[in-house]
Amino acid sequence: MIKKTAYEIFTTENLNCAQSVLKGHQDEFQVSDQMIDEFRAFGGGRADGNMCGALYAATRLVEDEESRKHLTEAFAEQTGSMKCREIRKAGKISCKECVRIASELLNATLQDA
Repeated sequence: MIKKTAYEIFTTENLNCAQSVLKGHQDEFQVSDQMIDEFRAFGGGRADGNMCGALYAATRLVEDEESRKHLTEAFAEQTGSMKCREIRKAGKISCKECVRIASELLNATLQDA
């Protein structure tokens, strides 16, 4: 079976941005179905500090503080902000693109480790 990416999961399954990132990386990080379900609460700008849910989920999977900081900075550079409402207000990046960016940055973090 071919593994779906977080982007594909976001566009085809009934999961929010945070859940899609977790589901897309479920095997690499041994993410439980329960954790994915719990992250329903973090989509739509409801993560800590109004952080984008996709970014929030990605940062929760990275244990190293330096890697987490790099991931957050790279995400903000590509999207214009770390905050969901600011990204959406600018209208340049869609939620599904945020999922793709967060997932790709998470993959890059895994490769650098």
